Amino acid sequence: MTWTTALAIYFVAWWIVLFAVLPFGVRSQHEAGEVVPGTDPGAPVMPRLVRVVVLNTIITAVLCGIFFWLFLTRRLTFDDLATLWGLLPS
Repeated sequence: MTWTTALAIYFVAWWIVLFAVLPFGVRSQHEAGEVVPGTDPGAPVMPRLVRVVVLNTIITAVLCGIFFWLFLTRRLTFDDLATLWGLLPS
């Protein structure tokens, strides 16, 4: 696996994990009882985006590290992934 492939995998995984991590710890204006007139009650009070980006980067690094370790030690191969996705007969 080349470094560009690894970087592409990390980039895609980062965005997928972002959508899973984004709602962690976010309170809506309705929950906080601080609804600003003219805004949606479901809008976040403090989104804390820097914290979300740092947490997302750490989680993605751990997940990709595990994936790359499995791939480099040949515990996981492209054929395994193709079989998992139904592209090859088992």
